[in-house]
Amino acid sequence: MIKQVELTLLPKQAFDKELIKKIASSLSKVNPEEIKAVVPVRRSIDARGSKPRFKLLVNVFVNESPEPKEKIIYRHVDNNKKVIIVGAGPGGLFAALKLIQLGFKPVIFERGKDVQSRRRDLRDIQQNSIVNPDSNYCFGEGGAGTYSDGKLYTRSTKRGNVKNILNLFVQHGADEDILIDAHPHIGSNKLPKVVQAIRETILQYGGEIHFNSKVTDFILKENKISGVIVNEQNEYPAEAVILATGHSARDIYYLLEKRNIKIEAKPFAMGVRIEHPQKLIDSIQYHSPNRDEFLPASSYNLACQVGDNGVFSFCMCPGGIIVPASTSQDELVLNGMSVSRRDSQFANAGLVVTITEDNWKKYNYLKALAGLELQRQFEQIAYNAGGKTQVAPAQRITDFVNGKLSSTLPGTSYIPGTVSSPLHEIIPKNISKNLNRALKIFGHKMKGFYTEEAQILAPESRTSSPIRISRDNETLMHIEVDGLFPCGEGAGYAGGIISAAIDGENCAAAAVKYILAK
Repeated sequence: MIKQVELTLLPKQAFDKELIKKIASSLSKVNPEEIKAVVPVRRSIDARGSKPRFKLLVNVFVNESPEPKEKIIYRHVDNNKKVIIVGAGPGGLFAALKLIQLGFKPVIFERGKDVQSRRRDLRDIQQNSIVNPDSNYCFGEGGAGTYSDGKLYTRSTKRGNVKNILNLFVQHGADEDILIDAHPHIGSNKLPKVVQAIRETILQYGGEIHFNSKVTDFILKENKISGVIVNEQNEYPAEAVILATGHSARDIYYLLEKRNIKIEAKPFAMGVRIEHPQKLIDSIQYHSPNRDEFLPASSYNLACQVGDNGVFSFCMCPGGIIVPASTSQDELVLNGMSVSRRDSQFANAGLVVTITEDNWKKYNYLKALAGLELQRQFEQIAYNAGGKTQVAPAQRITDFVNGKLSSTLPGTSYIPGTVSSPLHEIIPKNISKNLNRALKIFGHKMKGFYTEEAQILAPESRTSSPIRISRDNETLMHIEVDGLFPCGEGAGYAGGIISAAIDGENCAAAAVKYILAK
């Protein structure tokens, strides 16, 4: 028999297994000797009261033991039909795993380097402002999430089996805590090893992964794709192509337009990175000047409506750092990350404004690429303001709201450094105006959030893709090109590691269905 009970625990109690068993025994009215195991199902923090508590939902196994977790068994696909996958981010990697599970051979082409070799290029951009356009925080094995946090929270529960994706991460080395935490997180120090383990599974069962292999063209005939051209010279045929390149692969959008493959502009969001001392955020959220040692670095989630625009926090990184996520030498792009311990003295988050057609209409002559051009312009403005390096223009938020240059800046986690800049003038007017009003609103929602101790750095410009690659809702295939399956964030159908992974699995299943029906 299995009984399910919810426990409300002090932070220290939440990690005491014997105490949890004792309390679970009492709440479930079962003799402790009859309990074979107490298995956590879900863990979250309730910080609404004066003292934060953990909420722990557990299964109490009475006179029976839990069954061992099932692992997905793969079969060899060495000589089976091929499906090409463009991009080795979460969409591409999980598409590959699903293809192997279904008996098809995935062949991945990744423009960047393997997960270990990427580290040198990350060091170059951090320390020397040198951007490798094919190997950086966005491009390379594992995609953008590998070295920019590894947060696994998603609201995309209707798109597929979130639990299945989390189990696959655990099967490849992630901590089992991600199965129960309300906001699961692997951390940028641990995710590379998990990504490497996924690669090893793909190769072990007959899949292929080619690094430093940039898809430069498609092999098309009569509205049907039959393969890709890599590095401008090598042709690779396949039964279908899954396009999972991520939302920073602008060359793919230009290629799609050149080849008359339908794409469309869509709403997205841009803004800044906002950074506070983590101790300040902890004191606000936990109602205490000192955080309990058993509590994690606290986070927040803020949103408001300013006129016709939404303003919201995005990719909040408690105990994290800000990183340069540029993919070209003449631009500046910021992102955030945390290691698993989340032990930085800073907290940062994207603070972004929704961007709609009204905002990019001056670029409407570019049609589907209009929003992309607006995004690119913002990144170049910030790059120039930072002295044409990866140094970020920054401003205290109180000075930003009051429209004056900051005479000094607070400390920052951003390694390339900051320079005091009039962001109230530099940031596009519609974004600046809405951020100004939102900061005051958020200051009321979170007392202490609006403070001169906090600063904004620009730009946070790639929260989502400004372009959608048109596909059929049922078949997931491009509406005009047979055999082409746009996938993940870059196609405009996902917004994070989990949702991209789910979309990858769905596109793989759709590609198999298409091939079998031929």
